[in-house]
Amino acid sequence: MKASEVRDLTVQELENKLVDLKKELFALRFQHAINQLENPARLKAVKKDIARVLTILSQKKNAE
Repeated sequence: MKASEVRDLTVQELENKLVDLKKELFALRFQHAINQLENPARLKAVKKDIARVLTILSQKKNAE
C-alpha cells in the first residue's frame, strides 16, 4: 500500500484499515509460529503498512 493511497482515505476508513492490518499481522505471526508462513516478507510489509496508517492518521487528527 502506497502512502498516496493512504492519504486519500478518511479518518474512519484509516481506523478500519488499521484494525484489518492488525488482524492480518496477528494471523501472519500465528502462521510463522507454527511454520506455515509461505511469504515471510509479508510480515515486514504489514508492519510498514501499519506504521504508515498510524502516521497519516495522527497527521489528519492533528490537522482537525
